Formats: sequence, structure tokens, C-alpha cells
Amino acid sequence: MKNTLAVSRRALLKGGVAVGAAAFAGIRGAQAASWSLLNVSYDPTRELYADISKAFSVSWAKGHPDDHVVVKSSHGGSGAQARSVLEGAPADIVTLGLAYDIDVLAQHGLLEADWQNRLPHNSTPFTSTIVFLVRKGNPKNIHDWPDLIRDDVSVITPNPKTSGGARWNYLAAWGWALRANGNSEDAAKAYLKKLFSHVPVLDTGARGATNSFVQRHLGDVLIAWEDEALLAARDIGADQFDIVVPSITILAEPPVAVVDKNVKAHGTEAIATAYVEFLFTPEAQKIAAKHYFRPIDPAVVAATASVFPKVQTFDVASLGGWQVVQKKHFGDGGVFDQLYGK
Repeated sequence: MKNTLAVSRRALLKGGVAVGAAAFAGIRGAQAASWSLLNVSYDPTRELYADISKAFSVSWAKGHPDDHVVVKSSHGGSGAQARSVLEGAPADIVTLGLAYDIDVLAQHGLLEADWQNRLPHNSTPFTSTIVFLVRKGNPKNIHDWPDLIRDDVSVITPNPKTSGGARWNYLAAWGWALRANGNSEDAAKAYLKKLFSHVPVLDTGARGATNSFVQRHLGDVLIAWEDEALLAARDIGADQFDIVVPSITILAEPPVAVVDKNVKAHGTEAIATAYVEFLFTPEAQKIAAKHYFRPIDPAVVAATASVFPKVQTFDVASLGGWQVVQKKHFGDGGVFDQLYGK
């Protein structure tokens, strides 16, 4: 087993497909230039955006052979990353774990409120979902959400106050509990309260939680982004981990945006826009699938169908949308604060 999650992943995809308009239409460089972009992102995307940024630089150079492009990335819990941008991190681009974290930036004037209308699929170039990662052979016989609150099961999941992935985990459990109990919020609260009583440590981000389970050997089951679970089960420890897909889970939609105020100050608006548009091209969609994020391009979806297990999902809109969910569950004094540690 590797000692780090920053490992190379097997190439899974071949061939090309056509989507949309060219990412760089209308952008013309009058003279050679050096460009530096900062992408502030969330935990499980380190390797993904390292590869995408290299591919983008190559694509940009084809049309601008004298330009030099460097794209740097910062990673951490999605909520914490959003706060870092509010506090002055000079992000040209944000690629965060959930729309609410970018909405916060819009509320503070860093970009326009309609930012999700600028790109296809509500500015979400690829998706994921929430699954369980268990020890090889599934020794605790974990198959669905009720198994996570058995007395003999220890659960690893990060902190919903700092991690977008953790909020997806929480909402996947909440949505299942509502559906299993006739939409009773009291029953859902009781389930979540018991679930978090089985969590020995709350890491600040999704990658930290994965490391706790994979490297530190904590817990019997990791509630995880599907891409993190597939990475662990297929590339890091094929002989050490199995993936369990619960009966129903949530569709995780991590969006992207250009930070208007910052790119105007940096003079990087055109190239930052080209970068986020590049995420929807066939090349970037294949890279996403290689890193176990679910593509949205139909041809790439079809080409990679064998990579991703079939799942039954619901979306956050069915729970009221992020503005409602954030205030109700994750704001100060919300449901999570009421349940955790009490």
C-alpha cells in the first residue's frame, strides 16, 4: 500500500468526443504573456486539478505559443477554503465542494449572484456521490445506512462545519433517514445523533478523513466521496478495501466559478474564464473520469460506464436547496450543533 494518496491513477479512457463550443472562442492574445492563476479548491481534487491544469496549459499554448501559463492550486475543506478567499486568498478560480460556499463569496461581492448561469449544468462540470468504504471482505457486514449505527461499528466522516464533503455525507444520511421514516424529522434527527456518536474523530476535510481510515486505520467504515473511495479501493489498496453502495444516496454537485473581483484586479479574466470553460471539454471530462469523478458529457459517460457503479440518488434541491439546508443544518445553532456531542 502507498503511504500517500497523491499517487498516479491508471489511465481508464481512450478516444475523443465532441461537446459544446470551443473553450477559447473569442480570446486572442495580441502578444506573448506570462499568466499565473490560483485555483482555490476542496480536499479530494489535488491530483485531478494537477492533471487538468497541465492539460489546460498545453491547450492554451497551441493557440498562444509564446505564452507561459502556471496554474497553482490550494486545497482544504470546502467551507474553510471559501473563508480563506473571503479573508483575502487571491483566488482567480474557485472549484469548491458545494454551491453554497460559492454563494457566500457572491454575497460578499466577489462575484455576481448569477454565477451558476454562466456555464453548463449550473456550472458543475462533473459530479460525484456518497458511498461507503469498508475493510476488505466487509468484516462488519455493512450494507446500508442502518448498519452504521450498530454498536460494533465505528464511522469515519469529516466535520460538516468545515468540509463540503462532510455536508454531502450528512445530507445523504439525512435524506435516507427521512425516506425510511415517513419523512419524520424527529426520526431523522435521532438517526443522525446516533450516527455521530459512532464517529471517533471529525477531520476538517474529506482527504483528512480518508487518510484517517486508510493510513491511520481508524474506523470500520468511511463515508466518502465516491472518487475518494474508488481511489482507495482500486488504486491504493485493491487488496485492502471494498466499496459499498447504499440503497439511496445523494448526488454531489461540486461547482466552479471565476472570482470576478480578483480576476479584474489581476488582469486574468479572459484566461480564468478559458480555464473553467476547459473543464467542460472532452479532454477535461476524460481526465475527471480517470480521477473517478463522474463526467457529464454523454459520450464520456457512455465510454466510462463500467467505471462507476449504478446508484439511486436524490439531489439537494429535494431537501430545499443549499440556502435552506445550510441555515437549518449547518449554521450556528442548527441541527448539527444540536445533535453533535449532546
